[in-house]
Amino acid sequence: MNKTTTDTREKILATAEQLIYQNGIHATGMDLLVRTSGVARKSIYRYFVTKDDIAEAALKARDIRWMYWFKTECNKADTPQDRILSMFTVLKGWFESDGFRGCAFINTAGEVGDPDSPIRQLAKLHKEKLLEYTLELTEQLNIGQPQALAKQLLVLIEGAITMARVMGDYSAADSAREVAQMLLKQA
Repeated sequence: MNKTTTDTREKILATAEQLIYQNGIHATGMDLLVRTSGVARKSIYRYFVTKDDIAEAALKARDIRWMYWFKTECNKADTPQDRILSMFTVLKGWFESDGFRGCAFINTAGEVGDPDSPIRQLAKLHKEKLLEYTLELTEQLNIGQPQALAKQLLVLIEGAITMARVMGDYSAADSAREVAQMLLKQA
């Protein structure tokens, strides 16, 4: 692929990701994608067969970018315990950022009824990666049940994200952090 091809494909994906995050998959039609991206419909179909293919590729790119950002920010803390607690500080910063609309993977999974659809499977994979990262941190604590703690922390993370999006309660990250501190003391 030459640079123009890559640039066009990336422009389509970046625009699709933004529109899907802002409006959802169903509200992001091809007309809107063409109008917003400035890429002709015919050109879009050179890269992607269907709108679902575009959505899947855009969400894959978001998964990679979001996980990299999240891990990088959390890993700035010195100790595993501090990295675990910083997850909630990082989340709160995300909640308070311009354009926060919740988790793209929770949002899109809610739009797709078929649990075997590629979009739902991608959402599941994203959450599995988040659990794996959380488990990586809990295993560094040298505790008896790192997997159980990782699952509990994931519930706190997902609950905070949902409360922030649905209730507009960005302090949910602070509440989740307080519960995480209690769990860490018990571990």
